[in-house]
Amino acid sequence: MFANYLIGLRKGLEAALIVGILIAYLVKIDRRDLLGRVWLGIAIALALSIGVGAALTWGPYGLTFQAQEILGGGLSIIAVGFVTWMIFWMGKTAKDLKGNLHSGIDRAAAGTGWGVVLLAFLSVGREGIETALFILARVGPGSSEAGALGGALLGILTAVVIEILIYRGLIRINLGTFFTWTGYALIVVAAGVLAYGIGDLQEAGALPGWGISAFDISAAIPPTSWYGTLLGGFLNFTPSPTWLQLGAWLAYLLICITAFYRISSHRGPRATASTTPLSPGVSA
Repeated sequence: MFANYLIGLRKGLEAALIVGILIAYLVKIDRRDLLGRVWLGIAIALALSIGVGAALTWGPYGLTFQAQEILGGGLSIIAVGFVTWMIFWMGKTAKDLKGNLHSGIDRAAAGTGWGVVLLAFLSVGREGIETALFILARVGPGSSEAGALGGALLGILTAVVIEILIYRGLIRINLGTFFTWTGYALIVVAAGVLAYGIGDLQEAGALPGWGISAFDISAAIPPTSWYGTLLGGFLNFTPSPTWLQLGAWLAYLLICITAFYRISSHRGPRATASTTPLSPGVSA
């Protein structure tokens, strides 16, 4: 549940920050008449995200076991790709988020301003669909659909509260620090999802090596024990991974953590020097 809470918090805060910047800028340029279109775009994006999540959750029930495993494994790998892209994209562009959004709002608000609906829809919809995919991929060992959804919703609610406090100037948050540490945490979570997805594909026969474990520590960490359940819920931990699962998990962690460390280290001095707020109370 904690991993899903972290995903909901991270993705929810990204969407909430974008919405906050949209609203603050429209108010600043005296285009309050477009605020209703911002909320319309957000509502459409939320409806689409919920629809995608529902279709992916209940749609596969009529499929064979093998087809369900291939679909689940494929979606897990797609979700890992989306989240990995998001981690690195946000790590590079968080400092320039305000300027990029203002340019987009100026173009969208021109004329009748219906472009604002599309801007709000794309900004929030992308986060919503990525969240739906990743939460679905996280439903595995030690994690039920209800628990995964509950953790994600709690994280999103926390993000909304944080953004309201930021918008009203009651708290300040350093986005560089926030995105750096949550980025490392999400890389660890995504590595577990990748290994779990590969296991699904192996079990369905789409990839070789199913049934050949690299090691087996299920006697020391039983999957049904409370600590085995916690590790499964947090990290998609499996006590008897196949060689392919273990290799993919290690390779993903090594490559992504090394690359993300280089990006974070390169961005550090500039982020510290910048004091330009992204929205009221936010600094990069």
